Amino acid sequence: MRTINTLFFLLFFMKAAPEMGAQNWNLVWQDEFDTGISSDWVFETGNGYSGWGNNELQYYRRENATVENGQLVITAKKETYGGYNYTSARMKTQGKKNFKYGKIEARIASPSGQGLWPAFWMLGSNITSVGWPACGEIDIMEHVNNEPDSYGTIHWQDNNGAYASYGGHTAVNVNNYHVYSIEWDENNIKWFVDGNQFHDVNISNGINGTSEFHNDYFLLLNLAIGGNWPGFSIDESKLPARMLVDYVRVYESDTNGGGETSSQLIEAENHTSMLGVATENCSEGGQNVGYIDAGDWMAYANINFPFSGNYLLEYRVASAVNGAILSADINAGATTLGQVIIPNTGGWQNWTTVSHTVKVTAGTYPFGIYAVVGGWNVNWIKITNLNSTKAVTPLLASKNHIEQKVQLYPIPATNELNLSGHTEGADISIINFTNQLVKKIKTNESDRNVKIDISSLKAGVYFLRLESGTSAQTIKFIKK
Repeated sequence: MRTINTLFFLLFFMKAAPEMGAQNWNLVWQDEFDTGISSDWVFETGNGYSGWGNNELQYYRRENATVENGQLVITAKKETYGGYNYTSARMKTQGKKNFKYGKIEARIASPSGQGLWPAFWMLGSNITSVGWPACGEIDIMEHVNNEPDSYGTIHWQDNNGAYASYGGHTAVNVNNYHVYSIEWDENNIKWFVDGNQFHDVNISNGINGTSEFHNDYFLLLNLAIGGNWPGFSIDESKLPARMLVDYVRVYESDTNGGGETSSQLIEAENHTSMLGVATENCSEGGQNVGYIDAGDWMAYANINFPFSGNYLLEYRVASAVNGAILSADINAGATTLGQVIIPNTGGWQNWTTVSHTVKVTAGTYPFGIYAVVGGWNVNWIKITNLNSTKAVTPLLASKNHIEQKVQLYPIPATNELNLSGHTEGADISIINFTNQLVKKIKTNESDRNVKIDISSLKAGVYFLRLESGTSAQTIKFIKK
């Protein structure tokens, strides 16, 4: 998280490098912030040396990081403390969790305003022995002031012992939730926003001194005020400012997967065109799309389906009516992909995930969702490529996926889940986010309403798998 200098290393980085193909990713660490902040984070305190090397103006305090409704909230305030006029928070996994290669991602909504500098980034774990920039730095997401762009950058010490940096950026409405990620291996680092790549760098064989990026790194989240990059003029009308983090997740590549699996998450409010809908504040953080009546629609430009075949479409929805129906399409409605029934979740902000599997020919399309029957809200859409011999979660892909026929509530849940609908004689499995079976039950032939005790489960994200005959259905839920 340093000031970006434009250097002329293009001849090095634009050389052809081995491509990081589509990967199977295994989740190896996560913080969902559902029940608090994990003990894997430690907090910086104070203003550091020379304002953390950037002449930043804030004093970092642990008290400025809280959890609200399952979201980490880092709050920057106008507040006199420790001889400084502003406070905020900076947290890291140094000494707790280190990572080398993989997919690192976080779902974040950032503030905008003159002097604000939110970031999600990484530092080499050997920083205490070699210093900066020799340790290397990977900035996954940075945003400054009121700019429209999110930046992805690396900083390092080159072969001549000089400071170097190389970065890219993409336009994004940072106030909305987006998934910011990198995919990092021995040859490349690639940057993504919502699954769409916008920048990459070749680090193969330590080209131009990039050997630092083949070491262990730890994670950081912070919201700075002022400094060399954003400047020293602060718009105090924007304070307090809040950086919201839904989750942080780290995956490692399954080199033995033998398949090609990828997914992208679309925030529903980031539509490029629409008819009849409006956005509103969401109980899960950020905004959702609501006020959806029959005939309303949303379109999302340039959605890539890299392979021909099956895709799992998931929708985070809420409804207070019965019989709502959502339809997915491509090419401005010319090709209908399929429909899914949205259950009555018991309220406009009571969320559940519904899904169906569709067939798509490889290509980049305008993707749309259409209200066949209205009366529902949508928070996000997730598209997962299932064209692999080993899907993201094999247990979830073992049978044909069917449209939603049961309701699962409440979500999030604390001690008990309620499952109602077509559950007679079904096999129910609960699988955690690392693909481990943690609970299995068999319903009776007469059961249409099932209560499931989840009090013994750890807090986190899980999948409930319902199998009956040759049909199967998967619903994601959160245990608080």
